[in-house]
Amino acid sequence: MIENSLHKKKYSPFLEDLYNSNKPLIIYKVDGGYNIYTDFSKKIILTKKNISRFLKIKKKDYSKETDLYIGFFGYEILCNLLNISIKNQKKSNFHKGIFYKPETIIKLRDKIKVISNKKKFNFNSYFTKTKILTPFKTNIDFNKYNKIFNHFSKKIEQGETYQIKICTKYKNRSVINPINFFWKLMKVNSSPESFMIRDKDYSIVSCSPETLIDKKKDNIFTKPIAGTLKKTKKINKVKAIRFFKNNDKETKEHNMIVDMERNDLSMICKPGTVKIIKKKFVEEYKHLFHYVTLIKGKLKKDISVLKIVKSMMPGGSVIGCPKIRTLELLNKQENEDRNIFTGSFGFIKFNHDMKFNIIIRSILNFKGVSEVSAASGVVLDSNSKKEFNENFIKAKSLLELYK
Repeated sequence: MIENSLHKKKYSPFLEDLYNSNKPLIIYKVDGGYNIYTDFSKKIILTKKNISRFLKIKKKDYSKETDLYIGFFGYEILCNLLNISIKNQKKSNFHKGIFYKPETIIKLRDKIKVISNKKKFNFNSYFTKTKILTPFKTNIDFNKYNKIFNHFSKKIEQGETYQIKICTKYKNRSVINPINFFWKLMKVNSSPESFMIRDKDYSIVSCSPETLIDKKKDNIFTKPIAGTLKKTKKINKVKAIRFFKNNDKETKEHNMIVDMERNDLSMICKPGTVKIIKKKFVEEYKHLFHYVTLIKGKLKKDISVLKIVKSMMPGGSVIGCPKIRTLELLNKQENEDRNIFTGSFGFIKFNHDMKFNIIIRSILNFKGVSEVSAASGVVLDSNSKKEFNENFIKAKSLLELYK
């Protein structure tokens, strides 16, 4: 294994050649900086048939930092894993999920460190220029959204669900340079779970804020986000926390999601170990404030990767409550596939430690089409116009990249 640590200026040409090549790579925001993963020796494209086999990864020693798989699960394959059917939908035929085995990791910190199992680096110059061919359009207008909203409101009144998230998708025809988009996004809206994937037939650019799974040995954490407030010049963090605490709708929504994720954890954790570590605090982003809670549990002995994924995914804060019945209701109403939206991106180390986010605030570019999805929660006293507008607020920082 080659390991080098040099000042940023010395590595600038190296990074520039990498960025301007057509080499598949992943950039992932981590504590203190970013990791770039590349030189993939394996690429596992997930299907309904092979996902369970992939998640039965044999436990091995984690001796090298490249001893991991990194990638994403799409929404549909997570439903497949739970045996939840999806009706005939308009599909782009995008991959249901992909995981990569990297042989090179470039750590971007105060200094740049390259860890690699390769001796030589070859780059083919291939610069992609962004081209915006059509303006963004939504897949559902307010009238259609309101119709779905009223349908789900009745389901809530009938007790079939307590909260449900309606997805709005913004689409245009475009070719993008995902590297440029990602670094522009990080300047204005850097979130804890941000990532970018560039492969030969697609790219993903994301500023996802929510950690769904953070597993180290037998400790597991989840950090549900439930509650959104638009930023204005008059609202600061102190006023935001006051708003959330005094708002019945936001409090009910938050409490339901926290209880559901505690329940999800309890299925894989030792009895009595699931506890709230930090309760109802506010995180600040470019256009909005979020209401957040941190939960921890102690895993039962020999809990498999497969059981953890099935218990925790899809993340409840972007689906609704109760999870299974809500997924069934959503899949009957939505006429277009969600692709990556409300799936999960992250890594699984060979020793079974793992970290996964919930994929929201993301651009998927595939077959010359960009799509940005957003969802807001419907509870008993929700307002359809407010929720529809909230979806646009959530997507705004990504849509602005195309200006």
